[in-house]
Amino acid sequence: MFNSLTGTITGKFPNTVYIDTHGIEWSISVPGSAFDALPPVGQTGKVYTYLVHTQDLMSLYGFASNEERQLFLDLLKVDGIGPKAAVKILSNIAGQQLVDALDKGDVAVLEKVPGVGKKTAAKMMLALKGKLTLNGDDTVVVHRSAAGAYDAVITSLASMGYDRRDCEQTVADISLQLAKDTGWDKKKPTEKEDAVFRRALVELAQ
Repeated sequence: MFNSLTGTITGKFPNTVYIDTHGIEWSISVPGSAFDALPPVGQTGKVYTYLVHTQDLMSLYGFASNEERQLFLDLLKVDGIGPKAAVKILSNIAGQQLVDALDKGDVAVLEKVPGVGKKTAAKMMLALKGKLTLNGDDTVVVHRSAAGAYDAVITSLASMGYDRRDCEQTVADISLQLAKDTGWDKKKPTEKEDAVFRRALVELAQ
């Protein structure tokens, strides 16, 4: 599946961007943050994409950066948040504000976001608290650096049919958790990989 589209921006609307790639004009749903970041009509732009395919329709969602798309994907992991709701959330709260609210456990801030009620805010807190951070240019980066030492584990899990992004996030979370265990540093690399793989397999299978 395609990762991004690069072409001429032919239309920009509050929630939609049109982009022409060699004679094919794509209609892409975007959050407000992407709308502001993408070039004006007539200029060349790059849109990072995510395709949602259901029994009834196919919808293409677009983002100004890979990091923004990853935040969208992480929001989809929250029970009750679908693609449209995730785009609405990203359109109504800045990335830094979202991360700060999650880190501080400030449910009140999340509840003020259109489309996010008390129950959804609580679910967001449970699923994402402490798992997101922002780098200097205000783009979202999910804590995956811890997964770097387990590329072989991630590749093995992905080869079993699991989404690679899910594998990366799961392995990162597990490796950070296990690193806190007494005696973890004394384990051999192969022992660590085996432990991470087994636990990740259980979590991904749920």
